[in-house]
Amino acid sequence: MRKITIGTRGSKLAVIQAEWILTKLREADPGLEASLVKITTRGDRDSGTALDKFAGQGVFVKELEKALIDGEIDLAVHSLKDLPTEIPYGLSLAAATARLDPRDVLISRAGKLAGLAPGSKIGTGSLRRSVQLFALRPDLEICGIRGNIDTRLRKVSEGEVDGIIVAAAALIRLGWQDKIAEYLPIEHFTPAVGQGALGIEIRSEDKETASLASAINHAPTWQNVTAERTFLRALGGGCRAPIAALGIVSDGVLKLSGMVASVDGVHILRATEEGDALAPEQVGKRLTQKMVAMGALDCISELKSR
Repeated sequence: MRKITIGTRGSKLAVIQAEWILTKLREADPGLEASLVKITTRGDRDSGTALDKFAGQGVFVKELEKALIDGEIDLAVHSLKDLPTEIPYGLSLAAATARLDPRDVLISRAGKLAGLAPGSKIGTGSLRRSVQLFALRPDLEICGIRGNIDTRLRKVSEGEVDGIIVAAAALIRLGWQDKIAEYLPIEHFTPAVGQGALGIEIRSEDKETASLASAINHAPTWQNVTAERTFLRALGGGCRAPIAALGIVSDGVLKLSGMVASVDGVHILRATEEGDALAPEQVGKRLTQKMVAMGALDCISELKSR
């Protein structure tokens, strides 16, 4: 009987995601014996520091990757938006699951974004969300917040903030769609690279686990996130920069929309590129070239110099 150990962060959402992966793996291999190991990451331990202030990347994945390298786990489950594009030597991304709704959503006590009174406090821990919100509603007060979904929701219910912006997929996985006041339009709120999808990371030489993971890989999602991650990696921005991208495959054509912004949100660049869904890296590279020509590197260098 095949035995594997699955590593996950310990938050409620992360465990739900890992348990869903475990169920899918067992459906693919009914004889599979699997167990979950909860691992605390640096991002979980330090919930007071804004994500864009952390040195380096991968604050929610490094400890999981170390456990993989050390052989303590066989497979790590990540929210794909948290996984840096540069993966450590000896590890590889083996699969991406079917993407849930990739959009950002508003949770508020006062209805939709357009109806919020000037000066309303909106919480987010994401620079990408902050700059896009500022572009649309510069009259709102944007508050930096961290913590799991439960903590953020409590800040709304207790009146610490008037609303928060989070990923729709997180609420969907938790079964809390009824808390969503508004699904934010992608043309104004381009999501994070990989948002809505789960990534399975393994040791590169572990062919048996790779075969198991491939059984639950979702090809269109894989193509989309490959284009998105190629775009992000080529720009060299990493997870901290206000860079966003969303790929959508339809009838064999991959349409990739990208966004790059200055830290202050004054300059927001948007562009799209299309191409063969079977060559997602090429689509990502072409979008990068287009946005570099528009001045994207100036926005990114501004963040790196902070």
